[in-house]
Amino acid sequence: MDWAPFGPGEIRVDLSCGIGPDGHWRGWYAVRVHPGALRRLGLHPDQPTAGALGVSPPGWWHAAAERRAR
Repeated sequence: MDWAPFGPGEIRVDLSCGIGPDGHWRGWYAVRVHPGALRRLGLHPDQPTAGALGVSPPGWWHAAAERRAR
C-alpha cells in the first residue's frame, strides 16, 4: 500500500475487533503517524489547529451531506 508522503515506519494502522454492547461485531481503527513526518509536512502535535476547533455542525447538516454523497 502506498502511504505517500510517509516513509517506511512513519505510519501505523491498527485494527481491533470485538463484540459491542449490542452483541454485534465491531471494528476500531487506530492510525498513528510519527511526529517527525507531521513536522516535515508543516504539522506537529502541538499546533492549536492540529485538533478540531469549535463545535460540530448540527445533525441535519451531516444527514444532508450523506444524502448528497449517494
